[in-house]
Amino acid sequence: MIKIKALIAVFITSSTLGFAQNCTCETNFQWVKKTFEENDAGFQYVIDKKGMPAYQAHNTDFLSKIKNSKSDTECLQNIYDWMKFFRSGHFSISKIENKNQQSQPAAAKEQPKSEIVTVDLEKFKKEVLSKKESDIEGIWEAEPYVIGIKKIGNAYKGFIIQSGAENWKPYELKLTINTDQSKGVFYLRDKSGQEVNQIRFMGKNYLQMGSFVLKRLSPKFEKEENIETYLQAMQTPKPFLKELNKNTLLLRIPTFNGAMKKVIDSVITANKSKIESTENLIIDIRNNGGGSDNSFSEIIPYLYTNPIRSIRAQMYSTKLNNQRMLDLYDNYEKYGIPKEEREFLKKAYDKLNANLGKFVSLQDDNSILSINKSEKIFPFPKNVGIIINKGNGSTAEEFLLAAKQSKKVKLFGTTTAGVLDISNMYFLNSPCNEFKLGYSLSKSFRIPDMAIDEKGIQPDYFIDSTIPEHQWIDFVNDVLNAK
Repeated sequence: MIKIKALIAVFITSSTLGFAQNCTCETNFQWVKKTFEENDAGFQYVIDKKGMPAYQAHNTDFLSKIKNSKSDTECLQNIYDWMKFFRSGHFSISKIENKNQQSQPAAAKEQPKSEIVTVDLEKFKKEVLSKKESDIEGIWEAEPYVIGIKKIGNAYKGFIIQSGAENWKPYELKLTINTDQSKGVFYLRDKSGQEVNQIRFMGKNYLQMGSFVLKRLSPKFEKEENIETYLQAMQTPKPFLKELNKNTLLLRIPTFNGAMKKVIDSVITANKSKIESTENLIIDIRNNGGGSDNSFSEIIPYLYTNPIRSIRAQMYSTKLNNQRMLDLYDNYEKYGIPKEEREFLKKAYDKLNANLGKFVSLQDDNSILSINKSEKIFPFPKNVGIIINKGNGSTAEEFLLAAKQSKKVKLFGTTTAGVLDISNMYFLNSPCNEFKLGYSLSKSFRIPDMAIDEKGIQPDYFIDSTIPEHQWIDFVNDVLNAK
């Protein structure tokens, strides 16, 4: 999340210096608990808010669950749930896969047998082709399948026409939808059924069943550009810029991952003249979970209208936490840190080590904030709408805190995730190299007066549930272009 010099969030993995022990779920939990209590930057902050009696009761409850864990998966889930006492993000626990361990061949799992849908396929194709109105009946694509959906009895049944999966054969039942379209079942690749409670059309050519999107192949209807734009935005992993109309551009940024900075910058550079001559800019960052602050640095100048005040973070100093600075110093090229900033890491390490057990500001001026000033204010874009949702956290929220200080900017959508105040993750292997623990090293100076964790950032324009997500871009477009 933070930058170097503003210190940056680089996810580091370190081997623990732990102790030899017989590894059980309980011993792994006790190691996680001790490491978290002694090193996590948010531990004491939450204890001060919730109280030690609540924490002790929480521990007693979970120790019982830990002792009764029947598998690594159950153990991991219990430890993860234990950590949720502290916050909803910027922590993790995961299984370390042992590459040297020869895996035993798994016993063949018998798959459920599929219902066979009896239908005259050629007749069905002709009936579908003659349809003039858009409804559920038709031929659809959900890669790697081509699916026919026909009303049979009191339900719509989707059957395989073509399959790219060897275990799925023509005429096997792939999905069902109630006639009132209130719910259905989509059968996954392993033929297990997943219940779906959200079924709706997106225009005439797409059908959404929960997280599954089916594209109509027959009958064909005219392409709806707004739907195509939405699907491109939600399904493409890389950023892009698109002209919606002569007055409005759409910039989609699915992630601020540090590896994506060059791509984001190249999109901005390639479309510089368009951005600087178009009245409205929509930036869609839905489900952007964060990354590196550097990734949005080239966007900020186009939003700027007045000095941007950014509240800094302080690092929690422990011997274990401070090792991160040496890791960064020794491996600066690996983490993409400029050589000229390497010495800052060594100075930071020395400063932290001189203040063990304390929160430390790494900036020389010891100020709680930085102020970004610019002499230039771009006349275009005049209006910027940023689309947000609960999938936005960490660096995405840092971007929003900076962007919303501009007179040009309004936020549209729903409240964000609220995972920003306690950040900068560090990763450690457990003593037996079974699990990897992730916890946080920094705490924002925003606490307590403007805490974001567990609250999120609210939009200026709330987009309520009566407007489906595939229409959010249209909604923002209409607001920005209203006369």
